[in-house]
Amino acid sequence: MNSIIQFMKRNYKIIVLVLAISIGLWSFIPKGQNDPEKDKLLLELLTFVIEKGHYSPAAIDDNFSKGIYKDYIDAIDPSKRFFLQSDIDEFSKYEFEIDDEIKNKDLTFFDLTYYRLIQRMEESKEYYREALKNPFDYSVNEEINTDYEKVPFCASVEELKDRWRKQVKLSALASLVQKQKVQEDIEKNKNKSPEEKLAEFKTKQGDKLTKEAEDKFKENLNKKDTFSHKSYEQMEKQTRESTLKSLDDNFTFIKDLDKEDWFAIFVNTIATRFDPHTSYFAPDEKERFDVSMSGKLEGIGARLQKKNDFTEITELISGGPAWKQKELEAGDLVLKVAQGDKEPVDVVGMRLDDVVKKIKGPKGTEVRLTVKKPDGAIKVITIIRDEVEIEETYAKSSIVEKNGYKYGVIYLPKFYIDFENKDSRDAGKDIAIEIERLKNEGVKGIIMDVRDNGGGSLKTVVDIGGLFIEQGPIVQIKSAAGKKEVLFDKDPKVEWDGPLVIMTNEFSASASEILAAAMQDYKRAIIIGSKQTYGKGTVQNVIDLNQFVRGNTLGDLGALKTTTQKFYRINGGSTQLEGVSSDIVMPDSFAYLKMGERDVDNAMPWDKIDPADYNLWTKQTNFELAIANSKKRLEVNPQMKLIDENAKWREVRSKEDVYSLQIDKFKKEQKELEDSSKKFKSIEDYSNKFQFKSLPYEEAQMANDATLKEKRNRWHESLSKDIYVEEAIHVLDDLQSGSAKKELTNKLKKDKAVKS
Repeated sequence: MNSIIQFMKRNYKIIVLVLAISIGLWSFIPKGQNDPEKDKLLLELLTFVIEKGHYSPAAIDDNFSKGIYKDYIDAIDPSKRFFLQSDIDEFSKYEFEIDDEIKNKDLTFFDLTYYRLIQRMEESKEYYREALKNPFDYSVNEEINTDYEKVPFCASVEELKDRWRKQVKLSALASLVQKQKVQEDIEKNKNKSPEEKLAEFKTKQGDKLTKEAEDKFKENLNKKDTFSHKSYEQMEKQTRESTLKSLDDNFTFIKDLDKEDWFAIFVNTIATRFDPHTSYFAPDEKERFDVSMSGKLEGIGARLQKKNDFTEITELISGGPAWKQKELEAGDLVLKVAQGDKEPVDVVGMRLDDVVKKIKGPKGTEVRLTVKKPDGAIKVITIIRDEVEIEETYAKSSIVEKNGYKYGVIYLPKFYIDFENKDSRDAGKDIAIEIERLKNEGVKGIIMDVRDNGGGSLKTVVDIGGLFIEQGPIVQIKSAAGKKEVLFDKDPKVEWDGPLVIMTNEFSASASEILAAAMQDYKRAIIIGSKQTYGKGTVQNVIDLNQFVRGNTLGDLGALKTTTQKFYRINGGSTQLEGVSSDIVMPDSFAYLKMGERDVDNAMPWDKIDPADYNLWTKQTNFELAIANSKKRLEVNPQMKLIDENAKWREVRSKEDVYSLQIDKFKKEQKELEDSSKKFKSIEDYSNKFQFKSLPYEEAQMANDATLKEKRNRWHESLSKDIYVEEAIHVLDDLQSGSAKKELTNKLKKDKAVKS
């Protein structure tokens, strides 16, 4: 999640001063790669910075040690494919000793686990190579459990070999079934005429078929058919060879990692035990962080995170290649990555950084991702990399009409700001401009959409909140020293005083939660969305560790992102863990999955402080009526019931981790999964019947900018299929005052009479 960017500079300066005095005493440090002195220095520096600067640093004791032990073993062997139970028994002697080792700058536990891991990895190469030598017998009735948290470590080498055999067999089986399905489809369609194939393609695509897609399909029909039938034996051999190559590539990649890379993992495990948002940036990671702040990158436009042994797509960047293509989506697990038409590489178990390196690449090049969908389906997705434009991180707005009223929709993907240039655009300035533009178009209500908005600048939240109220507090901040500060909107001007709806979901975090909470506490806006938002009520600073060491000859020490503050609602409650509860709760596909801050074991606790002094908004008289009307609509809405049913189905599917390795049973399982998911296809095909359009200034730009036009058309298309936006429009309509509705009715009658 994006953090609220540094705000309380006074506390930061105190940390710098203390560290400069303490660490500046070190000098004449010996130079050398993977030097243990550098590792010891990093440990001391890391813990000192956190203990002095963290909002509420955990005690480095036996309980802390236990948490590090578990997290670190999970990090380096998440699928339990390397270590034996005898190794774990040996490591467990240090389970309650790591805290003492940190204090004494002792690297015994790390050295033991590191050298043992390298040894076990080398041995594992022989296990999978041996398993892939001969054809698999897919008639054998056996299965594999991929819930690695519940699977124990292997008691013997023979048991470990069998685990490897089953895991590579599953990978090969999935590829084999996919190849068979493709071949069957080709065989089935080869005798059809081009006209029949095109008609079938159009039927499958429905209203999603674009002229470009149709032209591309016709072009492929005219190409010479190079398909050659392969026997079962040929395909079976091909899948084993492909699996072997992927694993060899994976291990080659791992071999390139040095001891310093593995030590960075250990250090980060220590950092994240303080809280989920405190973490260590190794030098390479810090460099990538700096690049990301520039706002431009070349790749597919997706954010990734590690989820057990898998890499998960957490977000698609608006305007990026993956977003445009519409096949990849949040929640997908990346299993394999291929460069163009080359053999795919198995990335399960691979480090996140390494997966990112494989997925990123120059503009115009092709990458193919094999992903596991949230419903369990396996799909290969081809994406052409491109430059991901910063423009799509900015606010944008649209207009929609209902019952003669115009309403505005403002989408804010993040709370952005340029700290280096105060004259540059930021979220606060841009939202004010969008509101003014919407007012000029005569809108009678505004929807602020901060769904999937992970946060950003605290200053912009205060600025945006101030657009909707008269002078007053927006958020309260409490520092590590216990000092409280209330951040106010001091401008008496109200940019928008009409009906307001704020849309959130479980991925709305940090700054998004501040805005929603403030508007809810003032009774200024109705909050529509998931049961609650993410629940991140903390502030982080990114601190370059190199600035604190005088005479450093050891090289780059990286950086530390640490939690320095907590923020609170103006009513005194924290958004930490609990998030912001919606006034109108709408079910979504992820409602029953564990995704929020509350699902992390070492998240900081919820608490509260004294409320700030503020006055409720009194200009919205039918607030409660609009909420009641919405709840009545949702209770009888069949689409809402289907979405809730789909969410429960996804929860059940997420817990099904046992796969059959018998080919007929595996095919049956996949077919049943495919059939059961068809019930929910209408969720994707839903249309709310509203027409969305750009503002006049943007219409003029789109006339000369095909790319912008395509982006806005896609956004408007998504809005027209969005049941949540539909309900927000209904709520805005219910918020219109009786006198305003009467005035509009008279105007419409008058206009009709004039036309007659």
